[in-house]
Amino acid sequence: MRVHLKTLGCRLNEAELESWARAFRARGFRISSDDRQADLLVVNTCAVTEEAARKSRKLLRRAQRENPAARLVVSGCYASLEPEAAAALGVDLVVPNADKGRLVEIAARELSLPLMPASATEPGEYGLLARNRQRAFVKVQDGCRYRCSYCIVTLARGEEHSRPIEEVVEEVRRIHQEGIQEVVLAGVHLGGYGSDLDSSLAALVESILEQTGIPRLRLGSLEPWELSDHFWRLFDDPRLMPHLHLPMQSGADSVLRRMSRRCRSGEFLALAERARARVPALNITTDIIVGFPGETEAEWRQTLAFVEAAGFGDIHIFAFSPRAGTKAATLPDPVPREIQRRRSEELHRVAEKLRHQAQQRWLGRQAEVLVEGNPERAGGKWRWSGYTPDYQRVRFTGPEGLENRIVSVEINGIKDALSGRMAG
Repeated sequence: MRVHLKTLGCRLNEAELESWARAFRARGFRISSDDRQADLLVVNTCAVTEEAARKSRKLLRRAQRENPAARLVVSGCYASLEPEAAAALGVDLVVPNADKGRLVEIAARELSLPLMPASATEPGEYGLLARNRQRAFVKVQDGCRYRCSYCIVTLARGEEHSRPIEEVVEEVRRIHQEGIQEVVLAGVHLGGYGSDLDSSLAALVESILEQTGIPRLRLGSLEPWELSDHFWRLFDDPRLMPHLHLPMQSGADSVLRRMSRRCRSGEFLALAERARARVPALNITTDIIVGFPGETEAEWRQTLAFVEAAGFGDIHIFAFSPRAGTKAATLPDPVPREIQRRRSEELHRVAEKLRHQAQQRWLGRQAEVLVEGNPERAGGKWRWSGYTPDYQRVRFTGPEGLENRIVSVEINGIKDALSGRMAG
């Protein structure tokens, strides 16, 4: 029996998809990369914005249209927030987020799926390396105790709960044995890991570094609070990559209060200064929401000044759109779309300048790069790409057969990404 897995949205959804793939294979199912040849389709939906919910509905309709004979299972935030609407699209089974950890078991029971001898991934099947993936996302935590005024995910994901350290360590070991070089820890409120286990994110990271041989460990998006002084000592181990994505959302304290965010601009700048003093190679990136309700020109100028002062290596920029069911959707004084567009363009220019500054720090230096697949052949050489420890893309020339290897690259230029050639 062939299963095709598809997801929208965040890294957490990616991590869940990969765990389902392993569970289906353990039951003997073949994981297919072709949705039209599958007997079972499993879709992990997203609903972080109204647009994401629309895309989830579109994906479900397309899956049914292209393979009407397949059974269709849907889970994720859209299915959890609007289960009746998801069911009305004609799916065979809706598995809410609260039960998605048992999705394979539930689907097997409710759809009377056959149990077959365990099978390994075969060529052409859905697997990490088959999709030219050199890193795996591992879900370690779910849910969030906070209620940011613009966020629907906390409603869709529920209360916080963490996976035991031993369970995460074992999954990282298994992934490394499969040939994966890099693991990214993911969670809705990653910094809150362990709050329900009398543990902490620092304890989890220490255990992974001590008890596995994974060459590279990264942290997913992390709220810019609850980071103890001990946390920064973890980066003494070079296998913990010096990149943190700390979503700030605004640089104006008045806007942050309307967003119900817990960090203020001055606190963040002090945090960034301490972090860089302890981890000089650290690359800090962030999210910024443009045009939050009531955002004045003065508040926008505060955000631009904050972004410059923080020196972010990259910025994910989002124009605010109201999400039904959140407090922010009811706030007065919406910012007109043309002003949102102008501000987004302005922030993109600042972000590009800061990104270039971060790239310049690599010029003339040697970087350890995790090489991705799909190289291009040019003049007898191969053009490869990959990422530095601080998560900056590098394009370089080198010999054939470098997929999924960590190689030294001499950085000698900047185009849209860093460029160089293999050392030695």
